[in-house]
Amino acid sequence: MTREALQQDLTGRFPDFTFEEGGQFLTMHVPAAQWSNVAYFFRDAPEMQFDFLFCLTCVDWLKHLTMVYHLRSYTHKHELVVKCQLDRNEPAIATAAYVWRTAEFHEREVFELFGVNFLQHPDLRKLILPDDWVGYPLRKDYDDPINMIKL
Repeated sequence: MTREALQQDLTGRFPDFTFEEGGQFLTMHVPAAQWSNVAYFFRDAPEMQFDFLFCLTCVDWLKHLTMVYHLRSYTHKHELVVKCQLDRNEPAIATAAYVWRTAEFHEREVFELFGVNFLQHPDLRKLILPDDWVGYPLRKDYDDPINMIKL
């Protein structure tokens, strides 16, 4: 499916969701509360079959956090980026680990470095930092007195 055909199909199915213009990938904004249902649809719908989550990350905009999911369908040869805006003070979103297994590891990394709580995650614990670490090092307001990095 071409990028234009994919956008047209998704616009028909989700008329309230918005898309970004330009960029390398077709990018769709999905409310965080609807992410879980939409993720299963992307994986299971015969015309979508997004069978691979090849990137998952978080962006700190100081006013809010944005989860970013890069999806690929090897069957249909199309790609999609999904963005979900989260409350910066209590960031939480449903886990994608049961939809795409690769999310399990990446969500743990985002949990540790940005503080996003992935609801119903099978093993949400730190990967790199010590268990007693305080703060989220990839947030823009993180104070690092040792390395003295200020943004």
